[in-house]
Amino acid sequence: QVQLVESGGGLVQPGGSLRLSCAASGSIFRINLMGWYRQGPGKERELVAVITSGGTATYADSVKGRFTISRDNAKNTVYLQMNSLKPEDTAVYYCRAFIVVTTKTNDYWGQGTQVTVSS
Repeated sequence: QVQLVESGGGLVQPGGSLRLSCAASGSIFRINLMGWYRQGPGKERELVAVITSGGTATYADSVKGRFTISRDNAKNTVYLQMNSLKPEDTAVYYCRAFIVVTTKTNDYWGQGTQVTVSS
């Protein structure tokens, strides 16, 4: 049984910052790609940022220069530092991880955490 638990969402004013965390737990052999996705009101879920086990990061154009993804492999945790937040960043943010359990790689999602950017 593997779980992804997110934390760190909330309400912030435009220009503010938030840091999201996502911790994986359970019968984990290895975690490959980890990332963050978001789904705004009335929108499709979209990629925000992903990071490989070696630390190579990829970002959506809309967040480049404002968001930073990082991970702590020893803690099975991925982070998303969000700076200069805009109202259009308002969304439910989901953590995603490709986790090797015994000999099989499975795709896991967190339950989501709400981020609201508003004055």
